[in-house]
Amino acid sequence: MMLRAGLISLGSESSVWTAKAMKKYFSEVDELDIRKIDINISGKDAEILYDGKPLGEYDCIYAKGSFRYAQLLKTLTSVLHKKCYMPISPEAFTIAHDKLLTHLELQEHNIPMPRTYVSSTIPAAKKILEKMNYPVIMKFPQGTGGKGVLFADSYASASSLLDALSALRQPFIIQEYVETGGTDIRAIVIGTKVAASYKRKAKMSELRANFHAGGTAEPIVLDTMTKKLAVSVAKAIGAEICAVDMLESAKGPLVIEANVSPGLQLITRTTKIDVADKIARYLYERTLELKSREKKIEAASILRGIDEDKMVTADGKKKLITNLDFRGNKVLLPELITKAARLDEDGYYEILAQPEKVVIRKLKIMKGDEA
Repeated sequence: MMLRAGLISLGSESSVWTAKAMKKYFSEVDELDIRKIDINISGKDAEILYDGKPLGEYDCIYAKGSFRYAQLLKTLTSVLHKKCYMPISPEAFTIAHDKLLTHLELQEHNIPMPRTYVSSTIPAAKKILEKMNYPVIMKFPQGTGGKGVLFADSYASASSLLDALSALRQPFIIQEYVETGGTDIRAIVIGTKVAASYKRKAKMSELRANFHAGGTAEPIVLDTMTKKLAVSVAKAIGAEICAVDMLESAKGPLVIEANVSPGLQLITRTTKIDVADKIARYLYERTLELKSREKKIEAASILRGIDEDKMVTADGKKKLITNLDFRGNKVLLPELITKAARLDEDGYYEILAQPEKVVIRKLKIMKGDEA
């Protein structure tokens, strides 16, 4: 089956790897720069433009990008998700690119995370800080790569940080600090499985384990509970492909973040697993599955609307034009045809195959011939 795919991204190295891997599976793959995309929502139907021209039709679109493009990604996927297969729902781009919304979604799905508070004013935040055990973590809703994450070892330092940051006029997320020795875990979820995982450790004097903050990494094999937790997070935010960051605590794994546009360099280098290829293969298999399902629904709809009397040819035979339903190495015939030809499981058949033509003839076998 000819399948066409598009990868919408900022053109990072991870995206280049993924596009290259996708070309091994799809018939055609276009690498599309998100910065060249415009959306016309003024008419009856929204229109996606790429470099000023209407975006072509695709069977699969994998869209990704930084939090700065979250609104564009949501709008783009909202328009396209009914027209082709997309592994990330429109809502996921809003949720995953906002730490506050991520924590709210985790709480709603009863997913364990560090104790978390949110406040939109400095006085309210200071009241929360008065009740906290120290140290604490303070976050801004937006930000990736460990940016926007602050550490306070006392009420005085936390209060001073709030005063200094009051000019930004943003809600504050205040979270308990979980002692892990400066380590955290990242798992890459693809579909219903964890494709690869590793442990990150912060450099000396740095509490953020994120690699962009100077951390190191080593491969890790997750236990069943932690794998299920990671998959649950991906499902909760509406993403079939994402990274889930967790902390190992005395109470078990705690989720701290989800990323729908994860980098692949570190996890590939650390685990020696070709994550880009796993993503590409998953995209292809899901697209093929959904396209096959669409064809079956279309064929069933055609059959329901067919007047059987109009299928009869001049010589009394029944004729049907439809797709073939392949099941592995076998072909499933429509019930309408098997009934018309009086085919059954107990009979013996002679099958004559020629290029673009198959003839099935039921053999007449006497009872004594079967012995």
